[in-house]
Amino acid sequence: MIYFECSYLGGRVELNDERERHIRDGHGELLLERVEYIALTLHSPDRIQRKVPDDNSLQFCRWYNDLGKYVVVAVINDSRPRKWVVTAYIAGRLPRGEIVWERN
Repeated sequence: MIYFECSYLGGRVELNDERERHIRDGHGELLLERVEYIALTLHSPDRIQRKVPDDNSLQFCRWYNDLGKYVVVAVINDSRPRKWVVTAYIAGRLPRGEIVWERN
């Protein structure tokens, strides 16, 4: 299990072994020695959004010049103190969603 600091959520976000396998198998380009992209995206995102207003997940998005793309990290933030990464991927454009925070 890996833990990342997330200033927006005020604490740690976990990436458990099962979710790490999901990311590696489905979005392997992100985990192959690039866990630092997940860490930086959670620590200092460009944008945070929700897919739908009542959803309990947040999408942390950050542009990386060296990739020429965005890294998107989806985090479940429910009523429990546990916050966890459900998926993470590299995208050519921002996903759709309601913006809840954006860097000025």
